[in-house]
Amino acid sequence: MNHEEQVEKMKDIMAKFLGHTAIRLPDDVIEKLEELRDKEDTPLAKVIYRTMFRNQMLAEKLQRPSCQDTGVPQFWIRCGTKFPLIDDLEKLLRDSVVKTSFETPLRLNSVETFSEYNTGKNVGKGTPTIWWDMVPHSDKCEIYTYLSGGGCSLPGCATVLMPGEGYEGVTKFVLDRMTSYGLNACPPLLVGVGIGTSVETAALNSKKALFRPIGSHNDNPNAEKMEHLLEDGINALGLGPQGMGGHYSVMGVNIENTARHPSVIGCAVCVGCWSHRRGHIVFDKDLNFKTDTHSHFTYNG
Repeated sequence: MNHEEQVEKMKDIMAKFLGHTAIRLPDDVIEKLEELRDKEDTPLAKVIYRTMFRNQMLAEKLQRPSCQDTGVPQFWIRCGTKFPLIDDLEKLLRDSVVKTSFETPLRLNSVETFSEYNTGKNVGKGTPTIWWDMVPHSDKCEIYTYLSGGGCSLPGCATVLMPGEGYEGVTKFVLDRMTSYGLNACPPLLVGVGIGTSVETAALNSKKALFRPIGSHNDNPNAEKMEHLLEDGINALGLGPQGMGGHYSVMGVNIENTARHPSVIGCAVCVGCWSHRRGHIVFDKDLNFKTDTHSHFTYNG
Protein backbone atom coordinates (compact mmCIF):
# COMPACT_ATOMS: atom_id res chain seq x y z
CA MET A 1 0.00 0.00 0.00
CA ASN A 2 1.53 3.32 -1.04
CA HIS A 3 1.36 6.54 0.97
CA GLU A 4 -1.71 7.94 -0.78
CA GLU A 5 -3.59 4.68 -0.25
CA GLN A 6 -2.68 4.74 3.46
CA VAL A 7 -4.04 8.28 3.79
CA GLU A 8 -7.30 7.28 2.09
CA LYS A 9 -7.63 4.19 4.29
CA MET A 10 -7.12 6.09 7.56
CA LYS A 11 -9.51 8.82 6.41
CA ASP A 12 -12.16 6.20 5.69
CA ILE A 13 -11.64 4.43 9.03
CA MET A 14 -11.92 7.70 10.94
CA ALA A 15 -15.05 8.75 9.01
CA LYS A 16 -16.74 5.44 9.80
CA PHE A 17 -15.56 5.48 13.44
CA LEU A 18 -16.79 9.04 14.02
CA GLY A 19 -20.13 8.14 12.44
CA HIS A 20 -20.36 5.03 14.62
CA THR A 21 -19.75 7.09 17.78
CA ALA A 22 -22.57 9.43 16.76
CA ILE A 23 -24.96 6.48 16.67
CA ARG A 24 -23.81 4.14 19.45
CA LEU A 25 -22.75 5.35 22.89
CA PRO A 26 -19.48 4.11 24.40
CA ASP A 27 -19.63 0.80 26.23
CA ASP A 28 -18.87 2.34 29.63
CA VAL A 29 -21.57 5.01 29.19
CA ILE A 30 -24.21 2.39 28.42
CA GLU A 31 -23.09 0.33 31.42
CA LYS A 32 -23.27 3.36 33.73
CA LEU A 33 -26.69 4.41 32.44
CA GLU A 34 -27.97 0.89 33.11
CA GLU A 35 -26.60 1.09 36.65
CA LEU A 36 -28.23 4.47 37.35
CA ARG A 37 -31.51 3.36 35.75
CA ASP A 38 -31.67 0.39 38.10
CA LYS A 39 -30.90 2.55 41.16
CA GLU A 40 -33.51 5.26 40.55
CA ASP A 41 -36.81 4.55 42.33
CA THR A 42 -39.09 7.41 41.21
CA PRO A 43 -41.66 6.67 38.46
CA LEU A 44 -40.74 9.68 36.30
CA ALA A 45 -37.01 8.90 36.44
CA LYS A 46 -37.70 5.33 35.37
CA VAL A 47 -39.82 6.52 32.44
CA ILE A 48 -37.04 8.88 31.32
CA TYR A 49 -34.46 6.08 31.43
CA ARG A 50 -36.74 3.80 29.41
CA THR A 51 -36.99 6.59 26.84
CA MET A 52 -33.20 6.98 26.75
CA PHE A 53 -32.68 3.28 26.07
CA ARG A 54 -35.45 3.22 23.45
CA ASN A 55 -33.73 6.20 21.82
CA GLN A 56 -30.46 4.26 21.74
CA MET A 57 -32.19 1.14 20.35
CA LEU A 58 -33.80 3.14 17.54
CA ALA A 59 -30.55 4.98 16.76
CA GLU A 60 -28.82 1.66 16.14
CA LYS A 61 -31.76 0.10 14.31
CA LEU A 62 -32.23 3.08 11.98
CA GLN A 63 -28.51 3.95 11.85
CA ARG A 64 -29.16 7.54 12.84
CA PRO A 65 -27.33 9.69 15.44
CA SER A 66 -28.48 9.22 19.04
CA CYS A 67 -28.91 13.01 19.42
CA GLN A 68 -30.07 15.47 16.77
CA ASP A 69 -27.27 17.87 17.75
CA THR A 70 -24.20 16.00 16.52
CA GLY A 71 -22.10 18.87 17.78
CA VAL A 72 -18.69 20.08 16.68
CA PRO A 73 -16.25 17.21 16.05
CA GLN A 74 -13.21 17.50 18.28
CA PHE A 75 -10.01 15.44 18.25
CA TRP A 76 -7.25 15.03 20.81
CA ILE A 77 -4.27 13.36 19.13
CA ARG A 78 -1.42 11.69 21.01
CA CYS A 79 0.83 10.99 18.05
CA GLY A 80 4.21 9.32 17.92
CA THR A 81 6.88 11.29 16.11
CA LYS A 82 7.59 8.22 13.97
CA PHE A 83 3.97 7.61 12.92
CA PRO A 84 4.11 7.47 9.09
CA LEU A 85 1.08 9.73 8.49
CA ILE A 86 1.90 12.43 11.02
CA ASP A 87 2.23 15.10 8.31
CA ASP A 88 -1.19 14.21 6.85
CA LEU A 89 -3.25 13.92 10.04
CA GLU A 90 -4.90 17.34 10.24
CA LYS A 91 -6.10 17.36 6.63
CA LEU A 92 -7.02 13.70 6.85
CA LEU A 93 -9.21 14.31 9.91
CA ARG A 94 -10.88 17.35 8.34
CA ASP A 95 -11.64 15.28 5.25
CA SER A 96 -13.01 12.46 7.40
CA VAL A 97 -15.41 14.92 9.07
CA VAL A 98 -16.74 16.05 5.68
CA LYS A 99 -17.07 12.43 4.56
CA THR A 100 -19.04 11.25 7.62
CA SER A 101 -21.14 14.42 7.69
CA PHE A 102 -22.85 13.20 4.52
CA GLU A 103 -22.54 9.44 4.99
CA THR A 104 -23.84 9.12 8.57
CA PRO A 105 -25.21 11.87 8.29
CA LEU A 106 -24.23 14.47 10.88
CA ARG A 107 -26.04 17.78 11.36
CA LEU A 108 -24.07 20.61 9.74
CA ASN A 109 -22.94 22.79 12.64
CA SER A 110 -19.94 24.83 11.48
CA VAL A 111 -20.89 28.52 11.18
CA GLU A 112 -18.21 31.03 10.24
CA THR A 113 -18.07 33.69 12.96
CA PHE A 114 -18.92 37.28 11.90
CA SER A 115 -19.66 36.16 8.34
CA GLU A 116 -22.54 34.13 9.84
CA TYR A 117 -22.91 31.46 7.20
CA ASN A 118 -22.97 27.70 7.57
CA THR A 119 -20.16 26.07 5.58
CA GLY A 120 -22.39 23.07 4.91
CA LYS A 121 -19.52 20.63 5.54
CA ASN A 122 -18.92 20.69 9.33
CA VAL A 123 -15.51 22.22 8.73
CA GLY A 124 -14.51 25.86 8.89
CA LYS A 125 -11.88 28.14 10.35
CA GLY A 126 -10.56 26.16 13.33
CA THR A 127 -13.18 23.42 13.05
CA PRO A 128 -12.99 20.57 13.68
CA THR A 129 -11.03 21.34 16.84
CA ILE A 130 -7.73 19.43 17.02
CA TRP A 131 -5.36 19.28 20.00
CA TRP A 132 -1.93 17.66 19.75
CA ASP A 133 0.38 15.87 22.16
CA MET A 134 3.60 14.52 20.66
CA VAL A 135 5.02 11.18 21.85
CA PRO A 136 8.78 10.88 21.17
CA HIS A 137 10.16 7.72 19.53
CA SER A 138 6.70 6.13 19.06
CA ASP A 139 5.22 4.96 15.76
CA LYS A 140 1.62 4.78 17.09
CA CYS A 141 -1.19 7.30 16.87
CA GLU A 142 -3.86 7.56 19.56
CA ILE A 143 -6.96 9.60 18.75
CA TYR A 144 -9.75 10.64 21.09
CA THR A 145 -12.89 11.79 19.26
CA TYR A 146 -15.75 13.82 20.70
CA LEU A 147 -18.96 15.21 19.28
CA SER A 148 -19.27 18.32 21.43
CA GLY A 149 -22.85 19.57 21.44
CA GLY A 150 -24.21 23.06 21.90
CA GLY A 151 -25.89 22.12 25.18
CA CYS A 152 -23.14 20.08 26.80
CA SER A 153 -19.39 20.71 26.76
CA LEU A 154 -19.36 23.76 24.47
CA PRO A 155 -20.88 26.11 27.13
CA GLY A 156 -18.02 25.44 29.56
CA CYS A 157 -16.79 28.05 31.99
CA ALA A 158 -13.32 28.96 33.28
CA THR A 159 -11.88 31.44 35.74
CA VAL A 160 -8.77 32.13 37.79
CA LEU A 161 -9.18 32.04 41.56
CA MET A 162 -6.90 33.69 44.07
CA PRO A 163 -4.93 31.14 46.12
CA GLY A 164 -6.66 32.17 49.33
CA GLU A 165 -9.90 30.77 47.95
CA GLY A 166 -8.30 27.33 48.01
CA TYR A 167 -9.99 24.16 46.90
CA GLU A 168 -13.14 25.32 48.66
CA GLY A 169 -13.22 28.03 46.00
CA VAL A 170 -12.92 25.38 43.29
CA THR A 171 -15.85 23.50 44.82
CA LYS A 172 -17.97 26.66 44.99
CA PHE A 173 -17.13 27.51 41.38
CA VAL A 174 -18.14 24.06 40.14
CA LEU A 175 -21.39 23.91 42.11
CA ASP A 176 -22.32 27.47 41.09
CA ARG A 177 -21.96 26.46 37.45
CA MET A 178 -23.92 23.26 37.96
CA THR A 179 -26.85 25.15 39.45
CA SER A 180 -26.84 27.83 36.73
CA TYR A 181 -25.86 26.72 33.23
CA GLY A 182 -25.45 23.03 34.14
CA LEU A 183 -28.90 22.05 32.95
CA ASN A 184 -28.18 23.23 29.42
CA ALA A 185 -26.94 19.68 29.15
CA CYS A 186 -29.06 16.55 29.60
CA PRO A 187 -28.39 14.67 32.86
CA PRO A 188 -27.07 12.35 34.04
CA LEU A 189 -23.90 14.26 33.26
CA LEU A 190 -20.22 13.48 33.10
CA VAL A 191 -18.57 16.48 34.75
CA GLY A 192 -15.06 17.47 33.69
CA VAL A 193 -13.17 19.72 36.09
CA GLY A 194 -9.83 21.23 35.07
CA ILE A 195 -7.31 22.85 37.39
CA GLY A 196 -4.19 24.60 36.12
CA THR A 197 -2.25 27.84 36.09
CA SER A 198 -4.48 29.89 33.73
CA VAL A 199 -7.90 29.89 32.13
CA GLU A 200 -6.67 28.16 28.97
CA THR A 201 -4.80 25.35 30.75
CA ALA A 202 -7.71 24.78 33.12
CA ALA A 203 -10.21 24.77 30.25
CA LEU A 204 -8.19 22.24 28.24
CA ASN A 205 -7.81 20.05 31.32
CA SER A 206 -11.58 20.12 31.87
CA LYS A 207 -12.19 18.96 28.29
CA LYS A 208 -9.55 16.22 28.51
CA ALA A 209 -11.25 15.04 31.71
CA LEU A 210 -14.29 14.14 29.61
CA PHE A 211 -12.20 11.72 27.54
CA ARG A 212 -11.41 9.59 30.60
CA PRO A 213 -13.35 6.34 31.13
CA ILE A 214 -16.31 6.52 33.47
CA GLY A 215 -15.32 5.14 36.86
CA SER A 216 -11.67 6.13 36.48
CA HIS A 217 -10.05 8.43 39.02
CA ASN A 218 -7.28 11.00 39.27
CA ASP A 219 -4.04 9.36 40.42
CA ASN A 220 -3.57 11.97 43.16
CA PRO A 221 -5.41 10.78 46.31
CA ASN A 222 -6.50 14.32 47.23
CA ALA A 223 -7.89 14.93 43.75
CA GLU A 224 -9.65 11.57 43.80
CA LYS A 225 -11.23 12.48 47.15
CA MET A 226 -12.45 15.74 45.61
CA GLU A 227 -13.96 13.82 42.68
CA HIS A 228 -16.03 11.77 45.12
CA LEU A 229 -17.07 14.80 47.17
CA LEU A 230 -18.17 16.76 44.10
CA GLU A 231 -20.10 13.76 42.78
CA ASP A 232 -21.92 13.43 46.11
CA GLY A 233 -22.59 17.18 46.20
CA ILE A 234 -24.02 17.36 42.68
CA ASN A 235 -26.15 14.26 43.24
CA ALA A 236 -27.51 15.92 46.39
CA LEU A 237 -28.93 18.72 44.22
CA GLY A 238 -31.58 16.26 43.08
CA LEU A 239 -31.44 17.13 39.37
CA GLY A 240 -32.00 13.56 38.22
CA PRO A 241 -32.26 12.33 34.62
CA GLN A 242 -33.07 15.16 32.18
CA GLY A 243 -33.23 17.53 35.18
CA MET A 244 -36.68 16.21 36.11
CA GLY A 245 -35.71 15.07 39.61
CA GLY A 246 -33.97 12.00 40.97
CA HIS A 247 -31.24 10.71 43.24
CA TYR A 248 -28.46 10.50 40.65
CA SER A 249 -27.52 13.46 38.49
CA VAL A 250 -24.04 12.52 37.27
CA MET A 251 -22.27 9.56 35.71
CA GLY A 252 -19.14 10.79 37.46
CA VAL A 253 -16.83 13.72 38.13
CA ASN A 254 -13.39 13.62 36.48
CA ILE A 255 -10.67 16.05 37.57
CA GLU A 256 -7.60 16.67 35.43
CA ASN A 257 -4.87 18.96 36.73
CA THR A 258 -1.50 20.39 35.92
CA ALA A 259 0.89 22.38 38.10
CA ARG A 260 0.03 26.01 38.80
CA HIS A 261 1.66 29.30 39.67
CA PRO A 262 1.55 29.80 43.48
CA SER A 263 -0.45 33.02 43.08
CA VAL A 264 -3.42 31.53 41.21
CA ILE A 265 -5.72 28.54 40.82
CA GLY A 266 -7.05 28.27 37.28
CA CYS A 267 -10.35 26.38 37.32
CA ALA A 268 -12.76 25.26 34.60
CA VAL A 269 -15.76 23.00 34.25
CA CYS A 270 -17.51 21.46 31.28
CA VAL A 271 -20.01 18.63 31.12
CA GLY A 272 -21.01 15.80 28.83
CA CYS A 273 -24.66 14.79 28.37
CA TRP A 274 -26.01 11.30 28.94
CA SER A 275 -25.52 10.96 25.18
CA HIS A 276 -21.77 11.25 25.66
CA ARG A 277 -20.40 10.73 22.13
CA ARG A 278 -16.71 10.17 22.77
CA GLY A 279 -14.44 7.60 21.15
CA HIS A 280 -10.89 6.31 21.49
CA ILE A 281 -8.97 4.59 18.71
CA VAL A 282 -5.27 3.63 18.47
CA PHE A 283 -3.41 2.97 15.21
CA ASP A 284 -0.07 1.25 14.71
CA LYS A 285 2.29 2.17 11.87
CA ASP A 286 0.52 -0.28 9.52
CA LEU A 287 -2.90 1.23 10.34
CA ASN A 288 -4.06 -1.76 12.32
CA PHE A 289 -6.28 -0.31 15.02
CA LYS A 290 -8.04 -1.09 18.28
CA THR A 291 -10.68 0.77 20.28
CA ASP A 292 -11.58 0.38 23.94
CA THR A 293 -14.73 2.51 23.81
CA HIS A 294 -16.82 0.81 21.11
CA SER A 295 -16.48 -2.99 21.11
CA HIS A 296 -19.04 -3.29 18.27
CA PHE A 297 -17.06 -1.17 15.80
CA THR A 298 -15.66 -3.05 12.81
CA TYR A 299 -14.11 -1.93 9.55
CA ASN A 300 -14.32 -3.92 6.35
CA GLY A 301 -12.67 -1.46 3.97
